Amino acid sequence: MECKNCELRQRQYYCANCLKNHLRDFRLQTHHFSSGRNEHVARASRAFKSIESGRLLRAEMARADHNLNQLADCLAKVRRDCESKRDRLRTLRETLAQRRRTLNAARLLPPQSQTLTKESQELSVLSQTIARARSGLVQELVEVFHVVEVGGRPAVGGRPGARGEWTVGGLVLPVPGDVRRYPPDHINAVITHTIHFLGLLTFYLGIKLPFEVSWSCRRFGVGMPWIGAGRGSESWAKWAAKHPLHLTSNPSSTPSSPSSSPSRTPSASLADSEAPEQAPAHGQNQSFTTGLAMLLYNVCYLAHSQGVEIPLSQAGDALSNLWAVCCSGELGRRSHSTTPLLLPPTPPSFTLDFAQVLQATAASPARAARIRPGRSTQEAAISRMRSEHIVEEEDGWDVVELGGEEGFG
Repeated sequence: MECKNCELRQRQYYCANCLKNHLRDFRLQTHHFSSGRNEHVARASRAFKSIESGRLLRAEMARADHNLNQLADCLAKVRRDCESKRDRLRTLRETLAQRRRTLNAARLLPPQSQTLTKESQELSVLSQTIARARSGLVQELVEVFHVVEVGGRPAVGGRPGARGEWTVGGLVLPVPGDVRRYPPDHINAVITHTIHFLGLLTFYLGIKLPFEVSWSCRRFGVGMPWIGAGRGSESWAKWAAKHPLHLTSNPSSTPSSPSSSPSRTPSASLADSEAPEQAPAHGQNQSFTTGLAMLLYNVCYLAHSQGVEIPLSQAGDALSNLWAVCCSGELGRRSHSTTPLLLPPTPPSFTLDFAQVLQATAASPARAARIRPGRSTQEAAISRMRSEHIVEEEDGWDVVELGGEEGFG
């Protein structure tokens, strides 16, 4: 390999002599340039010494200007804080002045106990006025529906008296055990009268009943009545299904003889007049007995709300219980819409259970077949008639379903 400088063939790229020459040249150039550099540095140092004082002065001025800007920003921030605190102080002063004025005005008012006593007295007077107005409306309602007791006899000469039959609108409302003795048209009419009477009575008194009555035509009083539980958390609330409060005549069981009663041979069933989409459909377990028990339970709860306690043995006599409500001394004093307010139905103080009422309504009381001393042959025959077990047909109106020891008679 040839050296590129001396062109001597050898294995190294450069020969030793060439390297020495180059190194010498490099040292000479470095010394030359170092001398020039030192000379320029000295000149620059001498030049800087003449302007050093001005540079220091300008640096101090820049530092002072920066500090002044910082102070101006802090001053603006302090001013804003002062303004906000002045506004808050002004608001607090106005609030304090308003409170002082209110306190001074309160000191001029009479004692609070006297004011509350006066308001309580006014509320009590208003409640008594409302109660008297309700009592007057109820008396007129009884006269309009002509709720009276017919028949019966007083106790004379040690002989026990006999109770009569209660009528509404001139129609007798039998106890559940005697429903079979009357034609379905009679039962439907008297129950409809009773429903209207009970509805107006609860409207006047402002009472909410556990079971609500609806009509098949979705208009009040139009169509066939149905009854079911409203909203509640008690045991009766589970009976939400609608049950009929009307009876239907079964054409297949109607006698074809000319002497049969026209009321038992209607041209069409009463249930046929209902629109299919309007009649509640909850299976075939619905019965008139359950609906009648719901109606009787409503009457018992209404009596309880007006201070009249109805025992289970008397729950079946609906009109008698309603008459007791209308004659109550506490009539109209308690309500769900005016003070003093009643608890939602049914409160713990109302101990009557709907299951007991339903069982007593559906029971066919067992009575002695023989004639006891002091009873006539006709009374014994009626007792035997009531003790017969009635089986409900699919479309018939006989609805007594169970047999037992208890019942309304």
